[in-house]
Amino acid sequence: MRQILSFLLAALPLPALAEACVVHSQGQGVAVQVCQENVSLPKELFRSGFCQPKLKDQEVKVEFVEQCPGGAFGVCQGAQAGNAAYRQNIHYYGVASDARYLQPFCEQQSKGKWQKPLKTAAPAKP
Repeated sequence: MRQILSFLLAALPLPALAEACVVHSQGQGVAVQVCQENVSLPKELFRSGFCQPKLKDQEVKVEFVEQCPGGAFGVCQGAQAGNAAYRQNIHYYGVASDARYLQPFCEQQSKGKWQKPLKTAAPAKP
């Protein structure tokens, strides 16, 4: 029985590591940070295209991470990436009032679902 269980566990595929990129851009006194979480894009296309934005008159810095950091004021889940059927989750950081523009764009243009991340409670003090 143990040998069969060991064999079955060894045959299971290993879970793929999540892949995301944090994009920091700054220009004309405005700093913006988003995190794009890959859902269905081919890895190379995600890394070389979607995570390498070309923004005019903006200084852009990209950092690849395993998962998007906490602290986003909104997430566009399942956003359609470009004209393709590829999907990504886009986490927005910074000015929460920007959600009034980002939510309609998420739902209407990107065909995604807007979500407000849950706030985690601080640990209880002993």
